[in-house]
Amino acid sequence: MDSEAPQTRHLPSVPPRPRRVAFAGTPDDAVPTLRALAEAGFEIPVVVTGAPRRRSRRGSDAPSPVGAAAADLGLTVSHDPADLAGRGADCAVVVAFGQLIAAELLAATPMLNLHFSLLPRWRGAAPVERAVLAGDSRTGVSLMALEPTLDTGPVFWQHEVPIGPADTAEGLRELLASEGATRLAASLAEGLPAPRPQSGTPTYARKLLPEDRRIDWSQRAAVIDRQIRVGGAWTTLEGQRFVVRTGRPADSPPGAASDAPPESAAAHDAAPGTLAGDVVATGRGVIVLEVVQPAGRGAIDAHAWLHGARLPDGARFG
Repeated sequence: MDSEAPQTRHLPSVPPRPRRVAFAGTPDDAVPTLRALAEAGFEIPVVVTGAPRRRSRRGSDAPSPVGAAAADLGLTVSHDPADLAGRGADCAVVVAFGQLIAAELLAATPMLNLHFSLLPRWRGAAPVERAVLAGDSRTGVSLMALEPTLDTGPVFWQHEVPIGPADTAEGLRELLASEGATRLAASLAEGLPAPRPQSGTPTYARKLLPEDRRIDWSQRAAVIDRQIRVGGAWTTLEGQRFVVRTGRPADSPPGAASDAPPESAAAHDAAPGTLAGDVVATGRGVIVLEVVQPAGRGAIDAHAWLHGARLPDGARFG
């Protein structure tokens, strides 16, 4: 990005061994870091998180996962980012906060950010999901100095994690959150290394929209599999929304040795989106359905759903 370097010159440096550490974060992914800092004995003067909100249709307002964890730890909770700079902290740690930190706050208190990617690849809101969708072979977690510009700060360290063919975005986020939390707490206790500017070509991980999760059955099975592993992949059946919770590709052609069900041979010759038992035809290869969620229902095993659905021959997803 333009003007990255000038914006970093006037920001305060993080002390090598801070002891009084403010914290900002909101979702489940941020909770392991908060707990790791508390367990390591750091003084946490304030935890800034999103305000309580309703998390189900019939429920009352509830605290964010970080807010609930902070209360459990007996820590002071705030919903005002300005408190990150107003509690005498040596620095602040930010993990999946969900809000941009104002430049004047960054100028007042040095801040670290734990980001779930190998920066500068996948700067932005959905780095793990974008890595899976892109078919990346690896992801990771980076500890960087926070800057006013989006995920541009110098990096103290990175930890790489391979992305396996069955890894989901949810599972990878849990792993990165856990390993990142442990490494962050240890590096603050042992002393931070000197940060290095990011190197490489940046890519940007914009937030996923509903259309990013909509399945195009004319795509290859491998592409659709990645959508399913990101979570929330959906299509339509008989004009209604239909979510594929879990499934797997079976790309072997008819007659080849594979673990594909017998229906896959028929699906290979069918139009994309056509159902043959629990197998769906794609532009190349097939997807075997495992757990699905029809409109108005909870998640259900694909075999059980098919047994009760009584679909006509040649039924096809939209």
